[in-house]
Amino acid sequence: MKKDTERLWLMYPRKLVQQPVVYQLGHKFKVVTNIRQASVQDDIGIVCLELQGSRAEIAKAIKWLERRGIKVQPVEINVIES
Repeated sequence: MKKDTERLWLMYPRKLVQQPVVYQLGHKFKVVTNIRQASVQDDIGIVCLELQGSRAEIAKAIKWLERRGIKVQPVEINVIES
């Protein structure tokens, strides 16, 4: 099965900043997580996360994040390699 890769910006609300969301994501879904960049403050967390897996599994993982209250947006440019 072909694996897809998605790079996403995640914006955490204050209530989730202390939660192990990326850890949970990697255990709940058949995706490989790779944190590319992160900035965490007391009131917000912003993470650039790479997900690798089947397109269906990535879609399920994104929906789960959004249901938790995390804003998910695609990465427009390659921040690390540019």
